Amino acid sequence: MREMSVLPRAALVAPLVLAGAARADDTCHVVNVGFTPAAPLQIVAWVETETGSYVDTLFVTKKIGTYGMGNRPGRFDFNSGDPDHDLWPYGRRITTFPIWSHRHGMQFPAVVFQNGDDNNLSHPFENSSVETAPPYCRPMMADETGWDTGTCATTAYTDKGVFATDGSTSGYPPRVDITRHAGLDSPSVDLYKMYDPFDGVSQATPPAGTCTQVTWPIPAGLASGNYVLWVEVARSGDMNASYNATTLPPPCVGGDTTPCNPPVIPWGDYGVAYRGQPSVVYKVPFAIGTGESRAAAQSYAGYGDPTGADGVVRPPDTTITSDVPGSGASRLELIAGTLDRVVVDSRVLSDSLAPAAPTALAASAITASGATVTFVAPGDDGLAGSVSGYDIRIRAEDEMTADNFASSSPVLATVTPGALPSQCGGGQGGFPPAGTLEQVDLTGLMPETDYWIGVRAFDKCHNAGELAIYKLTTAAQAGGAVDACFVATAAYGSKMANDVELLRHFRDALLRRSVLGELAIETYYTFGPPVAGVVGQSELLRQAARAALSPIVAAVRGLAY
Repeated sequence: MREMSVLPRAALVAPLVLAGAARADDTCHVVNVGFTPAAPLQIVAWVETETGSYVDTLFVTKKIGTYGMGNRPGRFDFNSGDPDHDLWPYGRRITTFPIWSHRHGMQFPAVVFQNGDDNNLSHPFENSSVETAPPYCRPMMADETGWDTGTCATTAYTDKGVFATDGSTSGYPPRVDITRHAGLDSPSVDLYKMYDPFDGVSQATPPAGTCTQVTWPIPAGLASGNYVLWVEVARSGDMNASYNATTLPPPCVGGDTTPCNPPVIPWGDYGVAYRGQPSVVYKVPFAIGTGESRAAAQSYAGYGDPTGADGVVRPPDTTITSDVPGSGASRLELIAGTLDRVVVDSRVLSDSLAPAAPTALAASAITASGATVTFVAPGDDGLAGSVSGYDIRIRAEDEMTADNFASSSPVLATVTPGALPSQCGGGQGGFPPAGTLEQVDLTGLMPETDYWIGVRAFDKCHNAGELAIYKLTTAAQAGGAVDACFVATAAYGSKMANDVELLRHFRDALLRRSVLGELAIETYYTFGPPVAGVVGQSELLRQAARAALSPIVAAVRGLAY
């Protein structure tokens, strides 16, 4: 059994092996690109003409292409959570793909905090709506439980931002995985999806050490000739002697031992510095014609601007680490059996028969927030061979059909084609053969809710197979532990919201000094978690909780001031 770890409620999922450009005679011209990540990476691949004109983006990891990591509220040098997971919702990471973001030539409205203060990591509760985790969790201190788990300990509430009114732009698209909460999110959220041309090629980050293949859907009418593939690779926290928290410092937090010029960043001591070595790029000239051709790159061609300010490719030098796997120039491994790090294979294929429908679709291990879905793989041609990918979607409360499948929420899958290492980029890819049991793990579901899961396979020419649909109902909500200041955090939307922080200081400074105060705290911590779990999932209950806490906050504020 092969596991595909997935998350629901992403904006759109294109399977890891994408479409070929089909023609009327049942042939398609496909360009396979292969590489093997050596660590958790952000990756983008695009094609230019040999004279440097941008043509198309083939592949981009979802943090940039769907979740808006390059264009979100907060200054670019905000600290980060655990670098390998990068689950923070704030800080526009313009240093991720500076070359690509300048070379594609598109500009998008810049996203800022709704209150206009991009120098503050916290956010007002009236600007905060629920965050489906992942992609993002609340900011945490490095010593907090759950820091490096890659999951969120509690429900988070975040400011989804607003388009800047000063005309500021970005080379990165905004996030497109959210639906606006009226009264909390800005009207800009409704427009985010209009500004993302890359969501259809956005993919989950490929697992380290796995041969990854991407097949380019060649634009209609693209002329045969010579082109250049670029692959830009970034890694958060990839520090060395030249690029580290000293040479690229995070925002100043002030204090007796940290003198700095304004602005001092509130909550700037949360997290850790993330800026290390800049992005590196690999360059592969290749040809598109009537036959088959192969090209490869064995080393990186240069690196991007460490501050993200321009798209210039800086030539290789000794500031970039070259001898540490997963770091700097070695972020991509050598493809097994070769000296290549990126390979490109261009060929014409014939495929007239679509895959069959997946069979034995079923769910098990159903909880209040997740389930395990399994199915038996079909073949490339009906029940023969191996498919090239899956389109998996989820729909809540409303029955899924063939007519509404395309408008249902795609499931974000970490899906790896089953090519042999020697085929990486040169073979036709594909998943294990027909009859293999596949597994999909769903997380982030709501309790006691009906969900429909749809699975459709496609082949190397992107012929879509028949649709299989399964209905499941999640279990009831169970009580469990949540974070400190349970109800207040759920009501106000952020552990760092001003009123929550005031209540925490009151608890620590006054209540803990008396027997009755300690008793009150223990009672709150006993009954608070299950209450917070319910409050956090309902904006109506959040409003009621804020109203109930309001006189307490006012009284505490009176004591404090």
